[in-house]
Parts: sequence; structure tokens; C-alpha cells
Amino acid sequence: MMTGMLVAQQRQTSDHLTYRSIIPESKQGLLTNIDMYANTQMDFRSDFTDGDYLGSKYRFEQFRLEIKGYLHKNIYFRFRHRYTSTFEPQTIDKVIKGVDFAYLVFRLSDRWKLTVGKTYADWGGIEFDKNPINIYVYSDIIEMADNFLTGVEVHYKASDNHNFGVQVLNSRTGSFEDIYDTVPDVQASKVPLALVFNWRGSFFDGKFSTIWSYSFFTEAKNMGMNYIALGNQFHSKLIDIAYDYKISMEDMDRTGIISEEIPDNLYNYAVKNTLYQSHWVRATLKFSKKWHISMDAFIDFADWKDDLDPLKTENRFRTVYSVIPTVEFHPWDNFDFKFFLGYVGRWYKYSEYAKNRPGLNLKDYSTGRVMVGFISPLKFL
Repeated sequence: MMTGMLVAQQRQTSDHLTYRSIIPESKQGLLTNIDMYANTQMDFRSDFTDGDYLGSKYRFEQFRLEIKGYLHKNIYFRFRHRYTSTFEPQTIDKVIKGVDFAYLVFRLSDRWKLTVGKTYADWGGIEFDKNPINIYVYSDIIEMADNFLTGVEVHYKASDNHNFGVQVLNSRTGSFEDIYDTVPDVQASKVPLALVFNWRGSFFDGKFSTIWSYSFFTEAKNMGMNYIALGNQFHSKLIDIAYDYKISMEDMDRTGIISEEIPDNLYNYAVKNTLYQSHWVRATLKFSKKWHISMDAFIDFADWKDDLDPLKTENRFRTVYSVIPTVEFHPWDNFDFKFFLGYVGRWYKYSEYAKNRPGLNLKDYSTGRVMVGFISPLKFL
């Protein structure tokens, strides 16, 4: 009986000592221009609400397969699929939500490039510019946005230290009805596009850098969204400090946090005239190549400026305070891999209006997360 079990187990291995390559040898040289990654953040996390323990689990917080490289000396491609997102095709660009990137970059000259396809909305800020695996929790504006959109970009390299980009993108991946439902007296835009201007600057031999942007989104007839992000970063051997200021002024509640908080029995559609702001800071102290201590701290403000509700007494709706202290250990100098131990604490504070308005009656609360895991852009090719 034991022999039979051993044979059965052995059958799960290959009997073949030689194999025929899937990729013909004549084409294997193409792989020298291709890179393949599994961008991974996995942890064992324990969650809390108002101090009450909810449970623990292993979880892939991020898992994004990425392939990128050169098809030609003047044509670069990039594809990234997020396996922690929905697989349903979106109504606007017909690409599944989980696809972050599917674009080509054409090198027109030493200074000019053209990007075509689904790409990142280059709307500035250090937080969004980082590989998602290195972010434990996003600030509200980034978390709720359509960050990857289909369109074109023209990129101009003015000098080694200054780069400028202009994008014309779809303003969203889903339809107006998918996001806002039916809103009284509002007509969806027939050309829902976004215009994004971006400047990336570098100063003092790279010690200080900026990623600033302005974006305008058409959402409905005579209604849009203005978004400004000002990202700044200081870098040295001992410490890195980054600060973002982000503000989103929305004729329709595109971020959607306030609309989601208001129950359907009051308004069963998206509200108008909202404003969101975020101050985000990350400081990383590098004791050595192997040991880093990092702290993320950010404040998110949500304002409802419309006077649709006659009982509304103030514009401020919600404020969220967040802190994320972490200890990171980099065991290998020549391999991008780190273990981390950290905590995510968030405190949700509602205005007196949101707490006392009949039908809302929202309450302050807090959430916590203790996490231990690893982060790596695992490179397979």
C-alpha cells in the first residue's frame, strides 16, 4: 500500500528528461529586451474596529503581474494586470478593471515621446507615483479614483532635470450611470474626457524632486472636476521625506465618499458640489541598507458645499486621520525584497451636521490593522 502511495505521488512530477521549448530558439533573443514581474505585497493581518478584535487572516494586499520591454528600439510596451481587482470589462474602454497598463510608447526623438493605450493618469503626487506594493493604505482621493485610464500622452523632456507631459484620456472607465446612477436635471457628457498637465522636476543633484499636475475632467453637461496634486520629495542617504497636497473640486461627487455615506432614503443618487483635500507625508529613516523605519501620516477632508439639504449647517462632512508606522528589513543588497512589520491606524471624525442630522446620524469610529509580511517586485525574467 505504501509503495502505491509513493508511486502516485511521484506521478505528479514529469517523466520527461528533455523538453521542447515553447519559445523557439530563434526567437529567444527577443527576451533580452523583456522584463516580467509579479509585484507582490502579502501579509498576515489582524483587524480591529473601535478597539474590538475582528479576526486575522493571510492576504494578498497587492498582486500585479507586469510585463514590459522593447519591441523595437523606438517602441516600448508595458502591460500590468491587477489580480486583486474585478475582472469585468468596463463600459467605456471595454478593458477589464484589473488591467492597469496596456500601452505603447513611441520614441519620436530624443526629447519627444507618444504614449497610446491604457496608462496611468499622470496627475502628480509622490504617493501615487510609487509602486502600489509600497503603499499600505492610500489616501481617500487616490483610493477612490479611476487611476488608470485609456487615451494618449505627449511627453517632452526639456532637460535632464525637467519633464512635461500632456494627456487626453477617458475621464472614467465606467459609464455615467455606473458611477452616478440617474441624477435629476443632469445630462451625461457625450465626450467624457480628461485633460492632464504634468511637470516632473529634479533639483540639487536629485536630492529634491517634484511631481506637480493639474487635471480637468468632463463629467456631465456644464459640470466637471478640477484636480491639483503637488508632490515634493527630499532624498538623502539617511532620510527620505515626501509631502503631497491634493485637492479635488467636483461639480459631481466623483470621489463618491459623501454620496456613499448618505442613505438612499435621503438621496438615492450622487450629490453635487463636493470638495476633497489630502495632506500626505512619508518619512523613512534608513539606519542601514538592511533596516528602515517608516512613518506615513495623512489627513483627508471631505466637504459638501451644496445647499441641497435645508438642514445642512456646515460644509465639512468628514475628516480622517491616518498613521502607518512600519519597520522594514531588507535581507539582500542585490535583490529588491523586504519584510515588514507595521500598524495602520485610522480615525474617522464626522461633523456635527453629519452626526446630528436626522436620517444621517453618523458616528465617529476608528479602525486598526497589525500586519507582518513581505513586499517585492519579484522579477522572473
